[in-house]
Amino acid sequence: MYFDENEPQSVREERFAAERASRREARRTAVLDCGGAHIGAAIVTVGLVLLGWFGKTVALGVVSGVFLLWFAAALAWAYADGDHGRHALQRA
Repeated sequence: MYFDENEPQSVREERFAAERASRREARRTAVLDCGGAHIGAAIVTVGLVLLGWFGKTVALGVVSGVFLLWFAAALAWAYADGDHGRHALQRA
């Protein structure tokens, strides 16, 4: 965002709002590549299954809790950014 100190505040706010809206629309129309996310989810799943298999219940709870909080934070970020529904889940 370009900042001009001589620009009136109302004009600056309108320009910033228009820039944010255009970037938000570009994100909504962009095609999301989920290949890396699927690989990461598979690795986490295998790790959690192995922890459960070997009876490491405390480690299983900690690791799954960390990943659950990480996903929840990403989902909240996407929702606050203006994405809702399936697109927010895909972005998270």
